Amino acid sequence: MNVVILGSGKGSNAEAIMKAAANQQLGSTEVVGILSDIEDSMILELARNYNIHAQFLNPGCKSSTITPHDEELWIETILLYKPDLIVLAGFMRILQSKFLSAFKNKIINLHPSLLPSFQGLNSIERAFDKKVKITGCTVHWVSEKVDEGEHMLLPWVIRDIADGVIPFAE
Repeated sequence: MNVVILGSGKGSNAEAIMKAAANQQLGSTEVVGILSDIEDSMILELARNYNIHAQFLNPGCKSSTITPHDEELWIETILLYKPDLIVLAGFMRILQSKFLSAFKNKIINLHPSLLPSFQGLNSIERAFDKKVKITGCTVHWVSEKVDEGEHMLLPWVIRDIADGVIPFAE
């Protein structure tokens, strides 16, 4: 399975994926490219350390979305990698319907809250401020609504841990 990772920052989650792939822990999964909307983001350096193609793509603006013109470039570039799955790992842009249609049912995201609670930015801080007793993270399929995609992956991960497919951390 060809995986493309999109990220904007340090790349700690992307590094965990690259490390797991390098250690043959993801089956036939291969990270084939890492793209960032930040030219000097650490995620690009990490990709190079793992000999994975790293590329900056201009988002066209400083807002939370990619401009429609540059969205075409993003779609065309990602298609060159022939991805089976796109993983958002700290990618700080909201994807628009054209992008989502181009990669329908192929995009997952990790969000630092138990959705639907604390959607959007600063989730951890907002949960702390509200003094919630339990929090966590959600892996979800990306949809047109921010942080509201299907929440099927987390239960699947729990199932795989229960079945011994995913080992407990050491």
